[in-house]
Amino acid sequence: MNNKNALLIIDMQQEDGFVLEHFDTVAANTVALLKTARRQRVPVIYTRHINQADGSNLPRGEPRAADGGPSSYRAGTRQVEILELLAPQPDELVIDKSRYSAFHRTDLDGRLKALGVDTLIVCGVLTDVCVLSTVFDAFALGYQIRLVSDACTTTTLAGHYSALLMMANWIYAMEILTGAECLRALENRDYLSLIPERPDLFAHQPHELERTIARLQTHLARTQE
Repeated sequence: MNNKNALLIIDMQQEDGFVLEHFDTVAANTVALLKTARRQRVPVIYTRHINQADGSNLPRGEPRAADGGPSSYRAGTRQVEILELLAPQPDELVIDKSRYSAFHRTDLDGRLKALGVDTLIVCGVLTDVCVLSTVFDAFALGYQIRLVSDACTTTTLAGHYSALLMMANWIYAMEILTGAECLRALENRDYLSLIPERPDLFAHQPHELERTIARLQTHLARTQE
């Protein structure tokens, strides 16, 4: 890997309003990435999704609680804080956002440019919402993206893999790799990743989704050392 990477950890917060697939594994993989990034002096950036307690900044149609405030990610509650096992160090940047994308109405792009970063190692939640939106915006802004497939998750495996496949089809400046392979890359060892070589590489019809997921997994799997 080049030395212009940053690790972007998206919305790994206390919020428990969503049941997420394999979340313990995703959290453990993120911890490993975080430890290695710090050891290799790769900048670490966190995002937190936060909705104003009075609901004043909610987009149209966003679910609300009985008091009119947000039903999730409410400012001033424990739920918006980063998970303790991933707690930021004092010198690590935390970006607060009120929309899905980490770039929307934030200074993330400027902060990355100030650090000389041109490549984002992306992990976090939810794959088919905030991760997806952030990755598309990062691509539009000219960043190289390394998406860590098993350090992301969402409410269903179907949603998780559908988002991975959409990104693999249309994000031309992206490679997808597992957490184990990303650790190898961070340590400047040989590593395996998927770099889509053409648009719509994983095009499929609904009845083909299971086979397409298996094909994606085959690209990411290390069969021998």
